[in-house]
Amino acid sequence: MSVGAVAPPPNTPLVVKPRGAFREIAGVLWSNSKSRIGLIILGIFIAVSIFGPLLTPYNPNDSNFQDMLGPSLQHWLGTTQNGQDVMSELIAGTRISVIVSFSVGAIATFLAMLIGITAGYVSGWVDEVLSFLTNVFLVLPGLPLLIVLASYAPGRGMSLIVVIIGFTGWPWGARVLRSQVVTLRTRDFVVAAHLAGDSISRIIAREVVPNMLSLVMANFLGASTAGLLAAVGLEFLGFGNPSQLSWGSMLYWAQNSSALLEGQWAWILAPGLCIAFFGMSLVLINFGFDAVSNPRLQEESK
Repeated sequence: MSVGAVAPPPNTPLVVKPRGAFREIAGVLWSNSKSRIGLIILGIFIAVSIFGPLLTPYNPNDSNFQDMLGPSLQHWLGTTQNGQDVMSELIAGTRISVIVSFSVGAIATFLAMLIGITAGYVSGWVDEVLSFLTNVFLVLPGLPLLIVLASYAPGRGMSLIVVIIGFTGWPWGARVLRSQVVTLRTRDFVVAAHLAGDSISRIIAREVVPNMLSLVMANFLGASTAGLLAAVGLEFLGFGNPSQLSWGSMLYWAQNSSALLEGQWAWILAPGLCIAFFGMSLVLINFGFDAVSNPRLQEESK
C-alpha cells in the first residue's frame, strides 16, 4: 500500500490554462456530473468534521451504556466493548480522518512539486540527482517501509503518522510533474519570460505552475486518498494512537474486541463505509479535473 500508487499516470493530458482561471475550473467541476456528486459527498464529510461536536448524540467518551449492543433506536450503530456509542465515535473521528487525509496530500504534493518541477526545469546534474532520488523512493516497498518507520519513530501520535506517510508519498507525483515541466519549459510563453530576464523562481511561480493546476490538484487528490488508506492501515495494525478517535482506531478496537463474533457488525461496517465514500468522493472529483485538462470530456459530460 504505497501512497504514490494512485497518483495520475505520466501520460495525463494537459491543456494550458490561462492564469486566473479558477472560476472557470470551478464551473467545469460543478458541471461534470461525477465531480458534482463527489463535491457534495466531500462537503458532507467536511461539514461533519467541522460541526461534529454539535452532531454527536452522546459524549464519545461516555461509557455508561451496556457494552456490545447492536443497532437500535437509542444507539443507531450500537455500542463498543466499553459501552460507548459507536455513532458518536464515528462522527467525532471524522475530523481527525479528514485532517489526516488532506495533510498527507498537502505534504506529498508539496514535495512532489518541489522536486519534480525543479528537476524538470533546471535539468542538468540537478535533474540527474533528483531523478535518482525519485527512482530510489519509487522502488522502496511502501507498506513495509511505513511499518518500519512507524515502529522505530518516537511516539505514536497521528501527527507522526501524517509526517511519515507524507514524506514517503511524493515520488510518483514528482515523476509526473517532472515530465510535464520538461514539455512546458520549451513553450513560447516560458521562453519569452526567460528572454525578458525573469528569474527562474518567478517563471516557475507565474508561468509553469498555473498551467499545471489541474495536474497538481489531481496529484493532491490521489495522495489524499492513498494517505487516508495508509493511515487507516497503520492504525489498524496498532501503530497509531488507539486513544485518539478516528476511523482507523475504531477498526482497530473493533477487531481487537471481536466485534463480528459478538454480532456488532455495525462497529466495523460504519467506519469502513465512511472510508470508502470519502475515497470515492475524491476519485469522483478527479473526474472533474480530468475534464479541466481534456475539453472533450467537458463535451461528453454535458
